[in-house]
Amino acid sequence: MSNKDIEYRTVSEVAGPLIIVDGIKDVAYNEVVKIKTSFGEERTGQVLEVFTDKAIVQVFEGTKGLDTDKTSARFIGETMKLGVSKDILGRVFDGTGNPIDDAPPIIPEDRREINGNPINPYSREYPREFIQTGISTIDGLNTLVRGQKLPIFSGSGLPHNNLAAQIARQAKVLGKKEKFAVVFCAMGITSEEANLFIKDFENTGALERTTMFLNLADDPAIERIILPRMALTCAEYLAFDLDMQVLVILTDLTNYAEALREIAAAREEVPGRRGYPGYMYTDLATIYERAGRIKGKKGSITQIPMLTMPDDDITHPIPDLTGYITEGQIVLERGLHKKGIYPPIAVLPCLSRLMDRGIGKDRTREDHAGVSNQLYAAYAEGCDLRDLVAIVGEDALSERDLKFLKFADEFEKRFVAQGDHEDRSIEQTLNIGWELFSSLPTSELKKIDEKYIKKYLPKVEKEKKSS
Repeated sequence: MSNKDIEYRTVSEVAGPLIIVDGIKDVAYNEVVKIKTSFGEERTGQVLEVFTDKAIVQVFEGTKGLDTDKTSARFIGETMKLGVSKDILGRVFDGTGNPIDDAPPIIPEDRREINGNPINPYSREYPREFIQTGISTIDGLNTLVRGQKLPIFSGSGLPHNNLAAQIARQAKVLGKKEKFAVVFCAMGITSEEANLFIKDFENTGALERTTMFLNLADDPAIERIILPRMALTCAEYLAFDLDMQVLVILTDLTNYAEALREIAAAREEVPGRRGYPGYMYTDLATIYERAGRIKGKKGSITQIPMLTMPDDDITHPIPDLTGYITEGQIVLERGLHKKGIYPPIAVLPCLSRLMDRGIGKDRTREDHAGVSNQLYAAYAEGCDLRDLVAIVGEDALSERDLKFLKFADEFEKRFVAQGDHEDRSIEQTLNIGWELFSSLPTSELKKIDEKYIKKYLPKVEKEKKSS
């Protein structure tokens, strides 16, 4: 008799999201378990740990209603898999991979193991092609490139969900026509937020090129562990089998980390920083490192993980570890949000480590690097002067200083701020930069090559006069 046919009625303990099954034989780590409750309902679980004669199993639908007398477990001899086909685009799935969009289940062309395989470092292609999000602070100053992982650090109550929807709607690859898809994975969101995302994507037509995986706040927290892995398995199929350029948006990774902490506590593991498991760095890396490009493959996977920082603390373990693994960060700021600026992206602490390879002539525009550096420098000086004004007052500033102070205000109003349905091209973004430079003395534009100043600044001044 194979292990598939054995139904174990030896559940010895139910603890939080876990059950312990005794007397097991030939059971493997990560193996899928079918659990039958006393009232005939079937649930799915996964082996977390195996000892000589017992297994610890996490139950994805939760352990409510399970007892040690009548609950049975059957180990099916394979790891968790996701059925994939080209029909997966335009569909909405729940935390266990079942469709929730009133459409029939997809007929899979293949079933893929959700934990995936790491990309061989030798096979990785360096990310270098520009992805346009239509958002000036990202495209102009923290450019996203294909194969990059660029997280967004937010805070409770900030509009990161609106930003996620806007990026999913507007993101595109420029140049030659290529197939582009979005895999949108939301963990622990409310029903209201889920409806907002679905309706937004339906109304704008973005759903046709999007696959959504949703885990709601009242769904079992344990599902949040497998959801990003399902989403990335779908992305790998679209990118490396169907040759698509895929953008994966993961929100909110904080809810994922909380689920990880819940399981660690149920297993009575020794806690690390702030109660999170000591292996959280490794666990997050298994998600983030599935982004990239592979030599010889046309497709790519680009990731934008989003997470809310508890108490707006960027040194909290979740953003801290994420920053080590990923290639930069976009930071949302509460102060800008209070000013009514959307998106409230704090430019100064933001960074895209791969930006230099994805911009310039034939990618964005020849003046991009100079414009970006000059905008950053002028805004930083304006912010320093704001702090000085708070101490000595505006009257103590020179005429030059007043221009930089005004520049900082105009930069936030015209460059950072934009509508949540405003899709700016990279040319529009760079032109706004030049318009802002026209308020500064030309001698202060030290970060831009003189030939670009002669080429682009007169155009802006001419347009100003004509208007």
